[in-house]
Amino acid sequence: MSASVYFQGLGLCASLIMAIGAQNAHVLRMGLARQHVPLTIAICIVLDCVLIALGVAGMGKLIEDTPLLLGLARWGGAAFLLWYGLRAWRSALSSQSMQHGLAPAIDRRTAILSVLSLSLLNPHVYLDTVLLVGSIGGQQAPEARPLFILGAWTASILWFVSLGFGARLLAPLFMQPLAWRILDGLIGAVMLAIAVALLNY
Repeated sequence: MSASVYFQGLGLCASLIMAIGAQNAHVLRMGLARQHVPLTIAICIVLDCVLIALGVAGMGKLIEDTPLLLGLARWGGAAFLLWYGLRAWRSALSSQSMQHGLAPAIDRRTAILSVLSLSLLNPHVYLDTVLLVGSIGGQQAPEARPLFILGAWTASILWFVSLGFGARLLAPLFMQPLAWRILDGLIGAVMLAIAVALLNY
């Protein structure tokens, strides 16, 4: 039973976190540019772990039972994803290359603010980690919830570390402007699709 609860948390979180989203796209960008990668990964993991724990502890149930909060999360998330998707499409139409040697450098403060805004100002993150993971984790027996949380945390850690540090393996491919445009085009399409699905949630 203990192992099954752990793997349930791991599988659920992995299935949600691996989808292309604003946060994942940012981690991928930083990994390709090889800028502030450990810092970006660490912030994403800490935020994910805190939100998952809060969700299982009851915040997910609170949001689910409060129509106003749920509506704000849904419409706010859709607006954010729409903006991010259109921005990705605009980038796809520009002549931008992901050759890390040409990528504009950003300082540590800007890197921190960027990942915080893309994580905390995206209501879709709350719908996934707090509402969905939290509500399912909250249905576990009290003594099993820590294992469920640990499984979800494991998925988050493995994913962000793999995405951030593994992105450098794709760097040679993204020296070609066309590859970067294709990536931005796909990200834009997925963001807009998620926004539409969120409005029908």
